[in-house]
Amino acid sequence: MSSVPQPPPPAVKPFNPPLTKDEQPADIDIPDNYVAYTLKKEKALPPIGWHNWYQELNYLSFAILTVTPTIAAIGAYTTKLRWETAVFAVFYYFVTGLGITAGYHRFWAHRSYNASKPLQYFLAVAGAGAVEGSIKWWSRGHRAHHRYTDTELDPYNAHKGLFWSHVGWMLVKPRRKPGVADVSDLSKSEVVRWQHRWYIWLILGMGFGLPTILPGLLWGDWRGGYVYAGALRLCFVHHSTFCVNSLAHWLGESPFDDKHTPRDHVITAIVTIGEGYHNFHHQFPMDYRNAIKWYQYDPTKWFIWVAAQLGLASHLKVFPENEVKKGQLTMQLKRLRETQENLTWPQETDLPVISWQSFQDQAQKRPLILVAGFIHDVASFIDDHPGGRHLLVKHIGKDASTAFFGGVYDHSNAAHNLLSMMRVGVLHGGAPHGLEDKAIPPSQRLRVARYSELSSPYSSTAQSDGEGMLG
Repeated sequence: MSSVPQPPPPAVKPFNPPLTKDEQPADIDIPDNYVAYTLKKEKALPPIGWHNWYQELNYLSFAILTVTPTIAAIGAYTTKLRWETAVFAVFYYFVTGLGITAGYHRFWAHRSYNASKPLQYFLAVAGAGAVEGSIKWWSRGHRAHHRYTDTELDPYNAHKGLFWSHVGWMLVKPRRKPGVADVSDLSKSEVVRWQHRWYIWLILGMGFGLPTILPGLLWGDWRGGYVYAGALRLCFVHHSTFCVNSLAHWLGESPFDDKHTPRDHVITAIVTIGEGYHNFHHQFPMDYRNAIKWYQYDPTKWFIWVAAQLGLASHLKVFPENEVKKGQLTMQLKRLRETQENLTWPQETDLPVISWQSFQDQAQKRPLILVAGFIHDVASFIDDHPGGRHLLVKHIGKDASTAFFGGVYDHSNAAHNLLSMMRVGVLHGGAPHGLEDKAIPPSQRLRVARYSELSSPYSSTAQSDGEGMLG
């Protein structure tokens, strides 16, 4: 190798052009122990009680979430529902719902695919019709939820209860400011800026204007359009989205990871337009899918896929199948381990080691049989032996290994497992040659072991190539 000194690497160039305040990443300077540091430094607001509840209400959210269902309930009681309006209301529910699930959630909050400008504007307008805040506000809260799931910095922390994670967090002022989450990438989007600028007009037009005008102009049902496609549809869209924060953290199973509360369930998927496979989503948030199997209900995934076929979307992100299966296997092994630890296993240590002569002497007093180097007391089973009592009696004080392992009958796994529970000693000298593997009961050959029970996975006997990973 040359002894000529190498020049130092060039300094990293600064961002060029300089970032504006909105483009500066919000989390660029946070400490490594940000969560603990923030919880210690920033005090939460005092608890809400009867003496201060009216001072702690978020009156805007409270009005939207109470006035709208009131209008819907009174309107539905006093307004006849026409079938045309009913069909349109359901259709518009999916349009505005997909604005949230395919737009706000999977595109802007998680960047799980690329969308063309026409599709972006459609999703921005449709999402405004759901009246759940602007793209930037919604995505900032959702990114904080993923980063700080189930902590005090999670805006809809599921550990605070089903009601809190569903609507409670919106009805009152937050007890803590949500954890920092960067949305500087959204500040650069002209579609996001456009929607943010015109948001009030968009929610009035798409939330109530359009669903009132279309039924009114097309089949003369102005009142029904306002009540059913406007107010009632909005209630359903709201609580459909809210169920992702509540029901999806409460109902179902955790097939990929149980570290946090997100869970998978078909019922949640049905009521959230496909967002119900939430355990998968929290493990692989950049994946454009929520449901990974063809038969699972995920219309949002189907919408994005169709958009891609039409050239309106591209670069649909899919997490490597190998890593998805690792997550599933990890949970399967964990459940097997839990089952395994609740079973009774044969004694493997502290068994007395005795000589052949001592074995024969003790076999005169109780029914002891030798199999694969282990001495077994078969007193509790001798009368229940399927092959008859006499086959056990003839081997008392003798080595029955050959007969047990196929000489007379090739015993089942169940028989082998049961026999291992009758061990009372070990013959001095161990198992005869060739029976080492058979001495292990079938139920123990594939036992799940923790990493601490194995040799270190980081130790290696591989030789270095002298270069190192960095060359």
